[in-house]
Amino acid sequence: MIGRHGFRLALTLLAAATLTLAACDKPTVTQRPPEPGDIAVAKIDGETVWASDVRAEAVAQGAIGPGEPLDPTSDMFARTLEEVIDQRLLAKAARAKELDKSVAAQRRLQAAEDRILGDMLVKNTIDRDIDEKTIKEHYDEQVKLSKQSEEIRTRVILLKSKDEADNVMKAVQGGSLFEAMAMERSIDQATRFSGGDMGYFTTDIMPQAYKSVLSTAKVGDTVGPVQTDGGWAILRIEDRRPEQLPTLEEERPIIMRYLIYNQVAGLLDSLRKGAKVEMLIEKSALSDQAGQEPANAPAHAADDSVAASEAASASAAPATSGKGKPVALSVPMGEAKPGSSKLIGMARGG
Repeated sequence: MIGRHGFRLALTLLAAATLTLAACDKPTVTQRPPEPGDIAVAKIDGETVWASDVRAEAVAQGAIGPGEPLDPTSDMFARTLEEVIDQRLLAKAARAKELDKSVAAQRRLQAAEDRILGDMLVKNTIDRDIDEKTIKEHYDEQVKLSKQSEEIRTRVILLKSKDEADNVMKAVQGGSLFEAMAMERSIDQATRFSGGDMGYFTTDIMPQAYKSVLSTAKVGDTVGPVQTDGGWAILRIEDRRPEQLPTLEEERPIIMRYLIYNQVAGLLDSLRKGAKVEMLIEKSALSDQAGQEPANAPAHAADDSVAASEAASASAAPATSGKGKPVALSVPMGEAKPGSSKLIGMARGG
C-alpha cells in the first residue's frame, strides 16, 4: 500500500538500518533483532522490518525525539511503517534496474554509510554521563559572568495626543482606576485589555523614551505623559526587582550541549591530527564557516532524557537561556574545523 504521507527517499537508509550499505551487488540482511527486545512488525518478500526500523524513521522525520518510545499500536507507528515499506519496495525496484550500480549511487551510499558510522563512533566515544558536579560548576560560572539588570513591571495608557494624555493623567490622579482607564482609553491594543500591563522588562532594553521617567520612579508612582513613537504614554510602576536568572534546570540542556560539543571537538581534533587532510579549494571558499561549531556537534544532548536546546552558537558569543536572557559561557566554545561533514545521526536520533 502506498503511504499517504509521501515518500521520504532521502531518509531511506536511516529507516532501513539493518541493511549493510557497502558497495556490493546486494545488501546483506540479518533476520536477527537489531536491538534487545525488538519485534518484527512486517515482512517484505521474506525480509523483516523491525519496530526499531520504524522508530528510527519516525525520529529521522522529527515525529518523535531520540530515545522517545513509539507505541506499535499507535496511528503514527502504522503510518510510519507504511512509509518504511514504501521505501524498501522503491529501493528493491531500483536495485532490479541496477540503479545502485551507478557511480553517483555508489558515492551517495558511501556518504550515507559514513554518516551512520560516524554517528556510531561519536555515540560510543563521548562521555554520556557528564556528572552533576560539572554541570553545576558551569552553571555557577555562568551566573557569575552574567550582568544582572533590574526588571520593572509597568502598566501603560497610550493616547494619540498630549491633550488626551493630560486629561487621562488628571483622571488617574483624581482617583480613577488606572486599569479601567487603560481598557477604556488606551490605543495600545497589545496591553489595553490587560489593564495596560506590559509585564516585566529590563532597564537595559526599555524604550528610550521611558528611561528618563522610569529610572527614578518608585513602585506605585504614576508618571508621564511621555512622548513615544506611537503617541503619548502614561506609566505606572507596579514592581521593581533584580532580574530573574534562569534556573539550573532551565540551563541544563544548554550546558549539556556545550560540554558534549567540547568532547566532539576534541575527538575531531585528535582525528585530524592523525590524518593527512589536503584542501583542494581556496581558503576564501571556507571563510563563511569560520566561527561555526563543528558540523559534527550533536543537536541533542547525549542523555536522551534531556531535550535539545535551540541551536546554540558555538562562538564565544553568549548562549541564550530558556528565558531569552543571554548567559555567558564560562569557557569559550572551540573553533570550528572548516570542512567538517554534517553529523550524524545523533542529531537525528539514528
